[in-house]
Amino acid sequence: MARTVAAHHPFSAHTHGSAGKTDAALEAGSRGMRVLAVSFAVLMVTAAVQAGIVMVSGSVALLGDTLHNVTDALTAVPLAIAFSIGRRAATRRFTYGYGRAEDLAGIVIVLLIAASAALAGYEAVTRLLNPQDLRAVGWVAGAAVVGFAGNEWVAR
Repeated sequence: MARTVAAHHPFSAHTHGSAGKTDAALEAGSRGMRVLAVSFAVLMVTAAVQAGIVMVSGSVALLGDTLHNVTDALTAVPLAIAFSIGRRAATRRFTYGYGRAEDLAGIVIVLLIAASAALAGYEAVTRLLNPQDLRAVGWVAGAAVVGFAGNEWVAR
C-alpha cells in the first residue's frame, strides 16, 4: 500500500485521523510519553486561556472550543496508561500481553468526546432558549486564535 506524505507547511491541513500515523516504537517508548505530556500541557494551557475568556464573554462558541481542547488534552491520560500497561510482558493469564489496553483507552476516549459534545450541545440549546449579549468580542477573537495555535502545535 502506497503512503502519501503531505508537505509540511504551516498552513497545510491536518486531520485527527490515525491511519498511517502510528509508530509502535513511539507509542511504547519515552518519546511517546513525552509527546503525550507536551500535548496535554499545551492543550490544557490553551483551554485555560479560553476558559477565562468564556467567563468574561459568555461565548458559547468559545465554550465549545474550550471543551474540545480540554477533552483532547484529557485523551492523553488513558493513552499514557494504555501505553504503560501495553509495555508489560505477557503472563500466564495474558499470554498475548497487554496490547488490548489501547482498545480500552479508545473506549474511554470516545466516552470523553461524547460527554464534551453533549455538554456543548446542552449549553448551546440553553443559550438559544435564554439569549444573552456577547461581551468582549475582541477577546473572544483572540481566544479563537489561541485555540487555533494550540491545536496546530499539538497536531504537528
